[in-house]
Amino acid sequence: MTIGLAERVIALKPSASIGAKQKVLELQATGKTVIDLTIGEPDLDTPAHIVSAATSAAEGGDTHYTVPMGTPALRKAIIEKLRRDNTLDYALNEVIVGVGAKQLIYEAFAATLNKGDEVIVPAPYWVSYPDIATIHDGRPIIVPCPEGNGFKLTPEALRTAISPRTKWLVLNSPNNPTGAVYSREDLSALAEVLRGSPHVSVMTDEIYEHLTYEGKALSLGEVAPDLKDRLLIINGVSKAYAMTGWRIGYAAGPAALIAAMNKLIGQSTSCASSVSQAAAAAALSGDQACVAEATKTFRKRRDRMFELLDGTPGMDIRKPEGAFYFYPSVAGLIGKCTPDGKVLTSDLDVSLYLLDGAHVAVLDGGAYGMSPYLRMSFGGAMEDIEAGCRAIRKACEALV
Repeated sequence: MTIGLAERVIALKPSASIGAKQKVLELQATGKTVIDLTIGEPDLDTPAHIVSAATSAAEGGDTHYTVPMGTPALRKAIIEKLRRDNTLDYALNEVIVGVGAKQLIYEAFAATLNKGDEVIVPAPYWVSYPDIATIHDGRPIIVPCPEGNGFKLTPEALRTAISPRTKWLVLNSPNNPTGAVYSREDLSALAEVLRGSPHVSVMTDEIYEHLTYEGKALSLGEVAPDLKDRLLIINGVSKAYAMTGWRIGYAAGPAALIAAMNKLIGQSTSCASSVSQAAAAAALSGDQACVAEATKTFRKRRDRMFELLDGTPGMDIRKPEGAFYFYPSVAGLIGKCTPDGKVLTSDLDVSLYLLDGAHVAVLDGGAYGMSPYLRMSFGGAMEDIEAGCRAIRKACEALV
């Protein structure tokens, strides 16, 4: 007897980034050496004072269920963080904790989307936005944001994309995969368009907020406080504090939406780990020197990757302003022939060539909604970055 699967699951595409990581692990398990530049997490260890807070919580018996929306201690820490870093004021019932930021994006769409509602997703985009919207009967409206515009959504493109069915605009800054960061002027211009469309809510994914290299990343709420009642901020401790495995994200938004998300969490995961929540509270409330140090480390890696890849034949590379990814164009490689006679017809072909020929794993731009590009992470160790970049350059030089 076969258990039939739901149509929405059959249509759902696996996560490209998770799939790439699995492929790397499979190759490594066979004994092959693969340099992994697909990694979407810091290779750094969680700072000691955060681990210590978790240990103390566990040893002190803080190992039970919490309320679905998160412990008061963590939500108070989030409120203080938003006030300290973003000059934003939120109440306890306007903040919620999830099992990672991804869960909160999922629950927000589950709580708000009806069949046919539209979600504007600027491309390039993080791979899960369109799929999570589709799961909940939403219709992703993909808006190309070309490199000539800094990979950023323009007011004109936003105005054109909005329709009477638009429910959400998803805005990710600093951006995965491009590293683009929206300036105050960029956000102000988008806010002016949004003021003319009061039926559109805005989800701002700020998970890479602290990983910026040319100034501070701003939240839309800082620039346009009048839009607060239709703004949902998504953030978490994964990237800035090297806590991906702790699985803690948080969101801040209108109380009615937060209450709806709370109901959904109560019927799904029940709550995030109590021990992880104690660790996250320590991360947000404690000494922030670890964040500055991590940013310094990633800036060095960014600059080194640029130094090694700049001038690579067929590759046009620019320095990202934030996050820890490069998103170079490989238009100059399309049509080239590999040493074994295969013609590269897409960025996917290029990524597979680099995997097979250079033993370097990268992600194709098609997975992020814009080709022909590659996403390369500098979240890993400097030695891997250097070895990977040299192998990529050599492989590109071998094309004819």
